[in-house]
Amino acid sequence: MQNLFARFARDNSGATAIEYGLIAAGIAAVVITAVYNLGSKVNTTFVGINNNLK
Repeated sequence: MQNLFARFARDNSGATAIEYGLIAAGIAAVVITAVYNLGSKVNTTFVGINNNLK
């Protein structure tokens, strides 16, 4: 049993997976924010073009 706990304490694969998950979540948040802001600007541009064509 003591060997099992020692092996568990030395295993870093779980911590690495959590770190990669946090990095992926951060990147996703940045991409979502950028797409949201860009989408608003594109929508405003198309509305302006549509109004000028009328």
